[in-house]
Amino acid sequence: MLQNIRDNSQGWIAKTIIGVIIVLLALTGFDAIFSSVSNSRNAAEVNGEEISLDELNEAMNMQRRQLAQQLGGDFDPSLLDDKLVRESSLRALIDRALLLQGARNADFAFSETALDQLILQTPEFAVEGKFNATRFDQVIQQMGYTRMQFRELLKQEMLIGQLRAGISGSGFVTDEQIERFASLEQQTRDFASVRIQADANAVQVSDSDAREYYEQNPDRFRSPEQVVLEYVELDKESFFDQVEVSDDEVDELYKQRIANLAEQRRAAHILIEADDGNDAQAKQRIDEIANRVSAGEDFAALAKELSEDPGSAGEGGDLGFAGPGVYDPEFEAALYGLEQGQVSAPVRSEFGWHLIKLLGVQSPEIPTLESMKPELVRELKAQQVEQRFVEASKQLEDAAFESSDLAQPAQELGLQVRTTEAFGREGGAGVASNRQVIQAAFSDEVLLDGANSEVIELDPDTAVVVRVKQHLQPEVMPYDQVGEGIVAQLQQAKAAEQAEAQGQALLAKLRGGEQAEVEWQPVEAASRNQEGVEPAVLQEVFRMPRPQNGDAPTYGGIRLGEGDFVVIQLNGVSEPDAELSTEEKQSYRRFLASRSGQQDFAAYRDMLHKEADIETY
Repeated sequence: MLQNIRDNSQGWIAKTIIGVIIVLLALTGFDAIFSSVSNSRNAAEVNGEEISLDELNEAMNMQRRQLAQQLGGDFDPSLLDDKLVRESSLRALIDRALLLQGARNADFAFSETALDQLILQTPEFAVEGKFNATRFDQVIQQMGYTRMQFRELLKQEMLIGQLRAGISGSGFVTDEQIERFASLEQQTRDFASVRIQADANAVQVSDSDAREYYEQNPDRFRSPEQVVLEYVELDKESFFDQVEVSDDEVDELYKQRIANLAEQRRAAHILIEADDGNDAQAKQRIDEIANRVSAGEDFAALAKELSEDPGSAGEGGDLGFAGPGVYDPEFEAALYGLEQGQVSAPVRSEFGWHLIKLLGVQSPEIPTLESMKPELVRELKAQQVEQRFVEASKQLEDAAFESSDLAQPAQELGLQVRTTEAFGREGGAGVASNRQVIQAAFSDEVLLDGANSEVIELDPDTAVVVRVKQHLQPEVMPYDQVGEGIVAQLQQAKAAEQAEAQGQALLAKLRGGEQAEVEWQPVEAASRNQEGVEPAVLQEVFRMPRPQNGDAPTYGGIRLGEGDFVVIQLNGVSEPDAELSTEEKQSYRRFLASRSGQQDFAAYRDMLHKEADIETY
């Protein structure tokens, strides 16, 4: 079975993951697994493999940030149940550990070469359609990873992806299942509905009712836990004004730069391919061509007719301008021994026998010292700045460790102590948006013990040390601050209750056979994805039992999210008559097989849980 799974998963890598790998990694947020700091505090143990509290805290913070990003201004961190977040995050970490163990036990593997190719083909790492190493470093550094960390996490994601694709890809369905599913999927229903509005403006809520609700539910009106940070920031750019370079150093670097500017030569060639088996024949042919060139025949015309280099033959053998180091050594030596217009004697390279003609020489354009000076000065300064920045970072780390505040480290390094706005575990603005800063701010050492953080690298040019200036504990907000919202909430709730009561009364009357003076909104032959009908109403329509006694309709109702109540009258159900086409069968087969495979994967994951030795702390 495992071999079958592996066979089925072979084509998966090339078809998936590349376009979404950055999003996947950004949402995963498990970089704490790479922490080199030993920590004996564990959140769980899975078959002997430890999950640390640092991993769990990072996963929880990531989940909060995801909610904040998805919901934007509608997100209220105070309503987030930390216990639920912890359970959800720990479950995800345990699932991940089990799936990695399962993939390794099943001998799934992902080679370093395949990993390189995946990175090279990832669009997020490309500039103008080509992989760019600088862009790659920028992206992974923004996510908080080194190259080795990123590669290890990517390899783990690929292993889990192979396992998932292998199991999910083994799902299958029968023709009978396809026919039954298609019959249900293509079914249409005739119905009518009437909507009873939940009018909050028509409901009165007294101040005493609102205050009573406030007093009975104080936990609903707590402010979120927040911190205000002090921080000092090292900026590499600021060190450029603190270092000097001499004119002699600039002159020396300028000479090095222009010395590397090489002459460009434009070559044309005629190639006769050769190997050990036909070298003598190839040499004889190139000698014959050389004789024809010596006799005055046109080199370009002979190249088009006889050259076995498909890339240049059509251009008369023209290879364009190139500098040293581009061609095969024997080819290059012959080329640089020619005068313009001269043709070489036959030359043997690893590709075969060549005749080479020098078409032109292009002298390098030497920039002036003045035009290059700003670039050269910055390059020379950058070497000093890098060393100064490393030394200052170490000095800041030592001073922050020894000091009880940030005033002393700031004074020693000539830095300014800055302050953030209050922010919660989902992060804030500026430095408070960096996940390493957030993690440090809410760590036990910084938040509870009042210590300065370690040096945190925001990016390759910026580092900070933070400490908590103020810890704002969750507290019940005053009634004056939340009272207006409570009144509106109670008005909406009561309006929804009244609408539902009216709807249920109408349903009872209709089911009892009575007539009702209401304005029905009919919909004929509604499909399961009918446009213009609210999804909740449409779902309820297809849940209702079909009419049984002649043409007598059946009735149902549903309360919508905003509080309105919809009464539904189901008048008829129609089944499809036409047989499925081959294309439709294939489409249904793929869909049902995929769903079956997903269910198989879920069952496999549940099996791993049942058989695993899992201990949570």
